[in-house]
Amino acid sequence: MGDGMNAHGDRLTRRELARRTADLHALGGVRQVTLDNGVERGIRAVEIRTGTGLAFEVLVDRALDIGAFEHAGRSIGWRSATGFRHPGLHEYGDENGISWLRSFSGLQVTAGLDHTLFTAEVDASQYHYPHRRTVWNGLHGRVANIPGTLVGAGERWDGDRCFAWVEGEVRQAAVFGEHLRLRRRIQAEIGSNEVHVEDEVTNHGFDPTPHMYLYHLNVGWPLLDEGTRFVAPIARTVWQTPSVTEQRVSYRILPGPQPDFVEQVYEHELVADGDGRHTVAVVNDGLAFGLEVSWDAAAFPHFFEWLHLHEGAYAIGVEPSSHAVGGEPDARREGTMVWLEHAESRTYRTTFRVLADADAIATAVASIERTRPQPAGHVPDVG
Repeated sequence: MGDGMNAHGDRLTRRELARRTADLHALGGVRQVTLDNGVERGIRAVEIRTGTGLAFEVLVDRALDIGAFEHAGRSIGWRSATGFRHPGLHEYGDENGISWLRSFSGLQVTAGLDHTLFTAEVDASQYHYPHRRTVWNGLHGRVANIPGTLVGAGERWDGDRCFAWVEGEVRQAAVFGEHLRLRRRIQAEIGSNEVHVEDEVTNHGFDPTPHMYLYHLNVGWPLLDEGTRFVAPIARTVWQTPSVTEQRVSYRILPGPQPDFVEQVYEHELVADGDGRHTVAVVNDGLAFGLEVSWDAAAFPHFFEWLHLHEGAYAIGVEPSSHAVGGEPDARREGTMVWLEHAESRTYRTTFRVLADADAIATAVASIERTRPQPAGHVPDVG
């Protein structure tokens, strides 16, 4: 096949590409933009194209989360009615803590840095402030609506390979409270269908600080449609919402949009592959199109599947998580809460891979099934 990068089916060295175009952006690359209308006005974004049809945007002012994510003009990342709402419009304590849902859109919405899952009021005595003996946390914490600091973005050559990258930092801090920082680097090789996200969360404070982390990774139409499959190496399902047994909508082979649908949520116990990673896929065989997501199982030992198949808000979410469904109260009570000491860090490495044809789908599904064949039932047995 030869050396060099994939350029529309050819293998070109850096020199051979330069002979054909003086500007790398004829193939792919990085562009910084600012969104300028409606609720998105003022959000800085970094657009990345890899030259294979893969294009996505990193929302700098939304914790450097990935918003739009598409391949060959077909959307993969879910687009909800909220749009990519500017964090200045966010009311953290509104609506009894679930106002997060008014800013919920895109392929990736990060939850944390000290709290995930449902609202909770918890002890805050570690911060030694008599007027703040407890802290109240809303749904999925604060980080997704904190603007990031852009450290850099661009293209980096390594021999005849070129990588588009963006890096930034998000600071979640309060006087008499936590001081946590997320350092995020997102990278995609030009000529590939893969995106790599590496996060490091560090306690810059001097008090032991709780740390919880979760990715809400959301896939929408057209990848999600009637007959789309969810494929995962599931050992067992340990929890699910009552709506699963009430509605009995399959978690494996999904229907089209449903009237009056109530979200179905599952906590599945996944089996790690030989490299210590969890891998799942969302596959549309009719379009020969899919998305594979993999992550470090030790960093994200828990996993949730979210089905929101309601008309007009049609989505499936895959959610690697540091903690189980009981959230912060259970983690503190059971001793599973992660406490970061000063300068202590946790690292999370995640890969997104577009499955652009039937062969890529078959290879990905076979690999997952070698790790663990998926249970056959459409409604899991819990236990």
